[in-house]
Amino acid sequence: MAHCIVAEAEEILDKEFPVLDKGFVRLVDYYGSDQRIVQSARVSYGEGTKTVSQDAALIDYLLRHQHTSPFEQVVFTFHLKMPIFVARQWVRHRMGRMNEVSGRYSIMKEEFYVPEANCVSGQSANNKQGRNDEALPPEQAEKIRADFQAGQKTAYETYSEMIEGGLARELARINLPLALYTEFYWQMDLHNLFHFLKLRLDSHAQYEIREYAKVLLEMVRKVCPLATASFENDMEQSVTFTGEEMEALRAVLEGKDNPLNDKKLKRFQEKIKTGIQL
Repeated sequence: MAHCIVAEAEEILDKEFPVLDKGFVRLVDYYGSDQRIVQSARVSYGEGTKTVSQDAALIDYLLRHQHTSPFEQVVFTFHLKMPIFVARQWVRHRMGRMNEVSGRYSIMKEEFYVPEANCVSGQSANNKQGRNDEALPPEQAEKIRADFQAGQKTAYETYSEMIEGGLARELARINLPLALYTEFYWQMDLHNLFHFLKLRLDSHAQYEIREYAKVLLEMVRKVCPLATASFENDMEQSVTFTGEEMEALRAVLEGKDNPLNDKKLKRFQEKIKTGIQL
């Protein structure tokens, strides 16, 4: 197989795309493209033996039927800068390979994330791990932003004093807050990257990690536009149903009573609503 070079991807290679107040995403390298997915699926067929529409149909078929190995032939390497609390969510995706800046070797920079006022919200009443959609009143939000900044400033001043006093860097860093920015290189194949994007583009994901996922999606689109279109149609913007829910759908279509109990019916209705919104 020939080395894949995608003109649109080459244009963004090594460029920093800003995220949040001080973060960024940079595409360092990529291996493969839509063509690599097609080639690995057909194995013996060379480039140019099929039309673009046939390639798109094949990619869509593979993704829809979860034939994942051809997508693993495409690999991305990113350079990312993000707050530590976002990075701790990021590393839960264990199929990625990561190399992060070390606070044992390096002096950490005085760079902390402070959310914009319109992102400062109260605790959600129906989501134990999320925030309300509605921001707090402007004055209250600004007070909270100021409190964040004051705490961050104090923590970094103490950190600097400890470093200057000769304390080991690995100890001096331990009181720095989760808002501190970190950087790392991250490599992942397209199959697992699509899984990451499905989870982190979801409206239930934390706002900050969704902002990074949005940038990643557009970078992936530059390298693999056909596969990305299939991902959006078959994964991101789709809703799956359990066997019981499929039986309920059949019953409703046939004019029969819905057989689900109240709890399952509520979950089923939420899925229907989500599908309509998509």
